[in-house]
Amino acid sequence: RLIPNTENLRNRAVTDTFEPGSTMKAFSISLALKSGHYTADTVINTSPGWMRVGHNLVKDEHNNGLLTVRQILDKSSNVGVTKMILTLPRDQLWEILHRVGFGEVSGIGFPGEQSGSLLKHQPWGDFTLATLAWGYGLSINTLQLARAYAVIAMHGKKLPVSLLRLDHPPAGEQIMDADIANQILLLLESVVTEKGATGYMARIPGYRVGGKTGTAWIASHGGYEKHNYNAIFVGIAPISDPRLVVAVVMHNPRGKYYHGGTVSGPVFKKIMEGILRILNVPPDAA
Repeated sequence: RLIPNTENLRNRAVTDTFEPGSTMKAFSISLALKSGHYTADTVINTSPGWMRVGHNLVKDEHNNGLLTVRQILDKSSNVGVTKMILTLPRDQLWEILHRVGFGEVSGIGFPGEQSGSLLKHQPWGDFTLATLAWGYGLSINTLQLARAYAVIAMHGKKLPVSLLRLDHPPAGEQIMDADIANQILLLLESVVTEKGATGYMARIPGYRVGGKTGTAWIASHGGYEKHNYNAIFVGIAPISDPRLVVAVVMHNPRGKYYHGGTVSGPVFKKIMEGILRILNVPPDAA
């Protein structure tokens, strides 16, 4: 009698947790926009590509110099996001991440579903808050990531999760200002459409697509594993009238490329293209 391999039976979208990396920057920037102190065109100096926060360094891959808030998301600048989040009230980031569903089970009742971890620190240290702003210090599952981006796609409204298609979806709860959610939608579109942006490989001809990349070190006992990453892309389409959210998490990809945009972005593109075709979603007007 064959004994089934339970490793292949679990639904990794709800049972496996990981640190989401830069996919959290969309929510960090939503708080900056909500504060009224920043707009998509506010310019922030990210030179020389690093900054000291307490005894720790926050670093970007490159010295990007002066960046607008839009470009900070395009380039996925840790320095830019850190500079913004440290000017805002300390509990706001935890609150928005909690409201969109991180740190709690979805309620679908799937066996083995993990809630992940979203700790609330009192007080918040500067570096702890900074790392949370770019997706470290919390753990999530893939379903939670898709659900959180669905809040943005639904113009700030959070809906219950269901594994079954519902003929009459529930009304949901408005947890993010619709205006802020709509601004984030446009910023996510820029991540995919702007040449040189991290999500450029996820664009789909004929459709307006938005999304965010994440490349996160894999944690192990005693720290992070060197050269081992999760490559993440989560996206929404069409931006003109959001219908779908797709989240792709590639665990520890091997080879020349390991970034979320170059590894998971093209996978997202293939999946989303197929679903749009199956659902007969019309292309956006030119």
